[in-house]
Parts: sequence; structure tokens; C-alpha cells
Amino acid sequence: MKRRLQRFISALALLSVEAVLVWLAFFACMLLFIYMAQLVFIEKSTGLDEAMFRFAANHTSLETTRFMRVISFFASADYLMVVPPLVTLILAWFRQLQWFALKVLVISLTSTILNQALKRLFERPRPETAMLEQSGLSFPSGHAMIGGSFYGLLIYIVWRTVPNPFWRWLLTIVLTLLLLLIGYSRIYLNVHYATDVLAGYSAGILWLLFSIYFMRRLEKIYFRKVERKQA
Repeated sequence: MKRRLQRFISALALLSVEAVLVWLAFFACMLLFIYMAQLVFIEKSTGLDEAMFRFAANHTSLETTRFMRVISFFASADYLMVVPPLVTLILAWFRQLQWFALKVLVISLTSTILNQALKRLFERPRPETAMLEQSGLSFPSGHAMIGGSFYGLLIYIVWRTVPNPFWRWLLTIVLTLLLLLIGYSRIYLNVHYATDVLAGYSAGILWLLFSIYFMRRLEKIYFRKVERKQA
């Protein structure tokens, strides 16, 4: 028993701060998604959604509505059909960034497919008070989920490639604020419930963490094979 405990403690000691934070984020997002699904489909609770709609209604203005429409565009289908492929091409131009390019392409595509699968699984209708005409289902929010994966991946790339701490933190803050505003814009415009947005964020980050882990494993396998061939 003591040996097992010692081995467990030794294994924990080997974990980096980054690994601990990643695992904490993974389980936190998983629990949040489960809780949102339970709240909506089992408990049938509308308290959070109604509270957020009231908050948005109390802060509505013509200028704010215009601003929220613009913000919402940055995770729209039109935007995501162009920008991730463009980012992929830019990263692929640099040899040392080609694996990041592959991550952008794969994660953007698979998060879109997964989002549509989850929408069909839960089949939650959109709010009837939407300010914009939006087709499709509501849970989880595609803007929050796909945007969470895409902008979360950009933050990951920033931390892996930008050496200057000032620019690294500045870009991280800007991308994080943009992502949060995108989620709020969907609630403000009444095209999604708050629970849709929170479920979207959690699912998007979950998929991002899983995909990065899997693709980093593939990357290591690839470079091992290259090293063996060169040896």
C-alpha cells in the first residue's frame, strides 16, 4: 500500500503545472456541459436563461444592438468558412508552423461537425424572440462552441509561438474578450439561451483539449519515425 502511494505521489510530482491546469479545465468543462444539459432537459429550469434575457433587455440600445451584430459575425458561418482556412494557409507557409496549420484545419472542421451532431441529439428550439433570423437548433450554441475551439486554439498557438510576454498576454486578453463578447451577443440578440452559450463554451473547449492532446501524440509519433529514417 505504501509503495503504491509513493508511486502515485511520484507520478503527481512529474506532472507539470500546464498538465494539471489542462486536466482541471477538461473536467470543469465536462461537468459544466453535463450540468447545463441537466438544467435544460431534466430539470426544465429556465431561471438562468430568463435572468440573462432580462439583463440584456435592461441594457438594450440601438448602438449596442449594432455592436452586438458586428461581434456576432466573428463566429458566424460566413466568417468561419473563410478565416480558419486562411489562418491555415498562412501558418502552412512557415515550415515550423505547419503542425499548427493542421491543428487549425482539423479542429475547426471537426468542431463544426460535432456541434451539428449535438444539436441534432438535443433538438432544442431557438428562442422565439430572436432579433435575427437564424435557422437550425439551439443547444449547444455553434458560435460559442466552434468559436471557443477556434479562438481557444489561437490562444494556444500564441502561447506556443509568441516569445514576448507583453504581446502574448495582450493577444490572449483580446481573444478571450472577443470570445466572451461573442457568447453574450448571442444572448443579447435572443438567438440563444444562456445555457446554450455555456454548453457551447464547455463543449468547444473540451473538444479543443482532446484534439490538441491527440494531435500532439500524432506529431510525436511522426517525428520519431522521421528520426528513425534519418538515423
